[in-house]
Amino acid sequence: MAYSNFTLETVEKEFELNFVEHASIFAEIEPVGLSAELINTLARNVPLATTINTEKARSELIVSNVLVELREQFDRKISLFSGIDFNVDVENGLTGVCDFLISLSPRQSYVEAPIIALVEAKNLDLKLGLGQCVAEMLASQRFNAEKGNDIPCIYGASTTGVDWLFLKLEGKCLQLDMSTYTIERCDRILGILSSMVAQKA
Repeated sequence: MAYSNFTLETVEKEFELNFVEHASIFAEIEPVGLSAELINTLARNVPLATTINTEKARSELIVSNVLVELREQFDRKISLFSGIDFNVDVENGLTGVCDFLISLSPRQSYVEAPIIALVEAKNLDLKLGLGQCVAEMLASQRFNAEKGNDIPCIYGASTTGVDWLFLKLEGKCLQLDMSTYTIERCDRILGILSSMVAQKA
């Protein structure tokens, strides 16, 4: 089994998670202003990505630019990885490729604990990415603990680039914010991602 084989139902049962759906875990998070560069990039790239309408296009043209902006907001003191193998626990199926991984370490040469968030890019169906994202969050939780750099919460997102759903994992408590955040309010998305890095959500 690999990350991509998990559904939300199977990952919840297999890892005995306490799964809670909330209307708005991140609703009170303050928006973060976008750079002029990101504003221009999204204005150009979002229509193109939605017209091409593939997971790869949405990932490259929208998601990666939002996450690079996040890294810049934190003065490159966090690291960002894309499309990397992240094999943590073969026996339990916590293996495979992560679309995007964010670490609180500034080291960019290799993945170093603590991993703080995973972003799973999907073409159209956000919910299809939730199980995979949660499995990657669990792997990150284990990775951090094994490296002796455990942190209270791991966060995740499933996104089409245009629409974003966010998750929070604390111990075995998994929370899903049922609100869908859209790229039209990228300042809110960036605010939520920033709060994850700061462990304030």
